Amino acid sequence: MSRKKQVYEKITALYCRISLDDGGDNESMSISNQKLMLRDFAEKHGMFQYEYYVDDGYTGRNFNRPSFQRMIADIETGKIGCVITKDLSRLGRNYIEAGSYIEIFFPKHNVRYIAVTDGVDSLTRQEMDITPFKNILNDMYSRDISKPSNHLLPLYSMLKNASSIDRFVVFPNLLGRVKR
Repeated sequence: MSRKKQVYEKITALYCRISLDDGGDNESMSISNQKLMLRDFAEKHGMFQYEYYVDDGYTGRNFNRPSFQRMIADIETGKIGCVITKDLSRLGRNYIEAGSYIEIFFPKHNVRYIAVTDGVDSLTRQEMDITPFKNILNDMYSRDISKPSNHLLPLYSMLKNASSIDRFVVFPNLLGRVKR
């Protein structure tokens, strides 16, 4: 009895992610937009065998996301030959881990990585020199937006009165916090 080696063409993974702040019970509009953009890009470039991997409502600060982990497992089994994201931040916002996937894991598994709007393509090495710096900025951005911001509180405690240009309306519930 001879065994035939199963030969199949590798697929392209279209990976979409949006954070908890923007996600919800249903797919958010941003996920729909990402899917459309990635599908159009893939088909325009002759990649017709693709599968969506979607993490709606998951932070980019860690990589413990269900669809991301499923995609990694599919890469390890040899199912995937290319991963496409809208931009670098959709892959992840932890620059060390994102860099590890882009610079080590994907090449080790012969997987091409494309970040459409950032112009990154590991096949042509396009924009790969600047990629680590973009990942650092994505990481810094995610850390910054997670901090509470009180420096703008005085601006929110008073609003211009619509009936008079030189009058302000004071909100007593915020005034105590502003005075502290």
